[in-house]
Amino acid sequence: MPRLLSVATAILLVGCAASGPHGLSPLADQGQISAAEAAPLAEMAAEAHWNDPFPPFKVMGNIYYVGTTGVSSWLITTPQGHILLDGALPQTPPQIIANIQALGFDIRDVKYLLNSHAHFDHAGGLAALKQATGATLVASAADRAVLESGRVGYGPTANISVPAVRVDRIIGNGDKLSLGGVTLTAHLTPGHTPGCTSWSMDVRGDDGRLHQAFFHCSTTTGGQALAPESYPGMIADYRATFAYMRNVKADIFLANHANFFGLADKRARQIAGDPDAFVNADALGDFNAQSERDFNAELAKQTAAAGH
Repeated sequence: MPRLLSVATAILLVGCAASGPHGLSPLADQGQISAAEAAPLAEMAAEAHWNDPFPPFKVMGNIYYVGTTGVSSWLITTPQGHILLDGALPQTPPQIIANIQALGFDIRDVKYLLNSHAHFDHAGGLAALKQATGATLVASAADRAVLESGRVGYGPTANISVPAVRVDRIIGNGDKLSLGGVTLTAHLTPGHTPGCTSWSMDVRGDDGRLHQAFFHCSTTTGGQALAPESYPGMIADYRATFAYMRNVKADIFLANHANFFGLADKRARQIAGDPDAFVNADALGDFNAQSERDFNAELAKQTAAAGH
């Protein structure tokens, strides 16, 4: 097991900036959040069209897609408030807020913010969304320092800073988060980052059938160094995660980048009338197996190039 209104004015201030833990930068204030939102997209995000709009929609039951064309954000609704998984890029919160409103929900009813991992394209918008919602931010211990400093410090995004955000609650592998009759289970799946966290939950379709949804953090290398490791223990983390994931079962595979789970194709099938467009009991296992093959190939390539 791995180690364990206009959109602009919709961002409501729910507290003042506070100092982070010892040794970390102060958490972002409204000026920093606004500046990050107005800044040009990072080159890799612009080239990949990660922030292009995508119409929000219901995936199944109480799971909604409120992200962009390239980067996922998920709204899980309950009678007692909502859960929002991932904040996408620093420039994305206005889209996420508008998408939630378009679906008929209120951003201020979000009670929990979750994070798959602390890279800029999934955590960059969390500070703005926390300001807008006043929600409790839940994340892993291993990614907390990055979230509260706003900088990863290694890999291809080492020089990209995002608004720092306070983590309110630390979760571990197998921990449960419950709200309004919905329970999500945390799965620590490190490698892509030390605290990469996937989530699973039951969801019932319109036909009454019960499904298991899995929100995958990431098992891609994402351009990071493996030889030498971007962080100590990275290779062992990846291998432990691949082994762990071989025993996880779910028939709705969702992920933090649209291309990982075929968002556009599945949504087109859903619009055409297929109620099970997102249902595939093999998709999660297939993704894990392909990710492991890709990882081993990249590790061999980098090891050979380094002369090891």
